[in-house]
Formats: sequence, structure tokens, C-alpha cells
Amino acid sequence: FPAGTLSGAPKPMAMKLIYQYENVNRGFYGGAIGFIGFNGDVNMAIMIRTFLSRANKLIFQAGAGVVAKSNPESELQEVNNKVEALRKAVKMAEQI
Repeated sequence: FPAGTLSGAPKPMAMKLIYQYENVNRGFYGGAIGFIGFNGDVNMAIMIRTFLSRANKLIFQAGAGVVAKSNPESELQEVNNKVEALRKAVKMAEQI
């Protein structure tokens, strides 16, 4: 944990590099979220675009699942698209 696509491989080295180079704790980013219905249905997901509201401050995170054959430019564009979607959601919420 977190998922290999969000941390890298081999995992022990990837986690070491994340700790070394990322200047912000990922918090719940990359964690699991889901629900279990009263009928027993389960729906789970990995949190790769998230909002956190704390102390009158809104923090959002977005990322991409990177694998060996990933194209760095495409992955960066994917992250930028997700961030833009989060920004649009904030703008829409401001209109409510």
C-alpha cells in the first residue's frame, strides 16, 4: 500500500524514492475508499483525485497510474486533466 501503479516498482525502492523526493505527505491520496451496501454489495476505488476540506482550506490532489510502458508526457497530461476537472468542480460549487 499504496497501489503499485501509484508508487512504482520494485516497491521498496519506489517507496524510498517517494519519501526522499516528495515534499508533501500524500495523506489519503492513493488509499482505498468504498462502501458496503446493506444488501452486501461492495464498491471500492483507489483515491487518485481527491478533495480535503480542513480549517477553512480546500486541498486537492490528483495523480496517474504509471506502469513500465507509460509515456511520461501522456501521464502528466492525464494529471493536468484531472486537476482541471477538480478546479471546475470547485467553480461549480461556488455557484451553488
